[in-house]
Amino acid sequence: MTAPHPAPLGSALPFWLSLGMIPLAVAGGWWGGWATALLPLYGWVMISVLDAALGDNDGNPDPQTPEARLFWHRAITVIWFPVQAATLFAMIWWVTHSARLGTGEKIALFFGMGVISGTIGIVYAHELLHQRNRMERWMADLLLASVLYSHFRSEHLLVHHLYVGTPRDAVTARYNEGFHRYFVRVLRHCPRSAWAAETRLLARAGKGAFDRRNPFWRFAALQALMLALALALGGWQGLALFLWQAFVAVWQLELTNYVEHYGLTRKHLGEGRYEHVLPRHSWNSAETASNWLLINLQRHSDHHYKPDRRFPLLQTYDADEAPQLPRGYPAMTAMAMVPPVWRRRMNPRVRAWRRKYYPEVEDWKPYNRGETPMPRGSV
Repeated sequence: MTAPHPAPLGSALPFWLSLGMIPLAVAGGWWGGWATALLPLYGWVMISVLDAALGDNDGNPDPQTPEARLFWHRAITVIWFPVQAATLFAMIWWVTHSARLGTGEKIALFFGMGVISGTIGIVYAHELLHQRNRMERWMADLLLASVLYSHFRSEHLLVHHLYVGTPRDAVTARYNEGFHRYFVRVLRHCPRSAWAAETRLLARAGKGAFDRRNPFWRFAALQALMLALALALGGWQGLALFLWQAFVAVWQLELTNYVEHYGLTRKHLGEGRYEHVLPRHSWNSAETASNWLLINLQRHSDHHYKPDRRFPLLQTYDADEAPQLPRGYPAMTAMAMVPPVWRRRMNPRVRAWRRKYYPEVEDWKPYNRGETPMPRGSV
């Protein structure tokens, strides 16, 4: 039997929309002014307009498609770190060695660089860190180091996927919790949670927290390398711009995390046990263009069902199986920045979700506060 050939490049090209950001970054660095706004306009506004024009894509690929057929789909995620790193560090050198951009223009440009490294880079890192291939996992570590958020790998794999929808998962946004309060909470809690998860694994193997096998050593070394490179290329100003794009990237990630599970909780079964993760525990969107840009991240229920499933094979669910967002992630994350607007749009959906799936639960107050409910006859 002959090995399957890769699918044609054309079938993967829609997922290569991310490359359109690179010439926009160069344009912003060269012209300054209005051109520094092109990156967020592309990543947020244009994609949302395309979503409205193209509508939903509810088609499901064959999940048994051989991996060899996905060569061109995988390629964009594998090449992204060198593409992103070359763009980021070239921009740091350029803006600190030329007089073309003023201070405000540099800040605006590196806000856009944070859109690249957050909207694209961290999403691709998320895809890569779930894979078994060592090279892909290294690409994920490099992408996360470039935004100083390396602990995300440990927190995501060892905490989020196990405890999503429960009080032990900090990145499951609580009902009625505004994004800004949520953002401060996860920045404070998640590094500690990731460290604790890794040290528990080491303890089970009879190793101490500071054993060389603790990945936090690698995380620290890679992040230090990124900081040193930014400092060497652009001095203190280059370092400040690097830190700014990293903050913007993390802000983008946590906006997405906020949207993905807002108010959705697994039913408490008593004695600290919760029901299994189900499609109903993630918000989904079938909007076409944002799924192209975000490599099907919005098919989030299936990702939690099969975390190592390659992004082109993720399945979509209809509204009877999984809750649906009114718009794609770019539009919803913009809405999340204004908590009263977000609550007005999303809280009724969470309440409808509760009535649909858990009519027997009478007391939602502990869930709303992010607490483990006390064992009660009604729960």
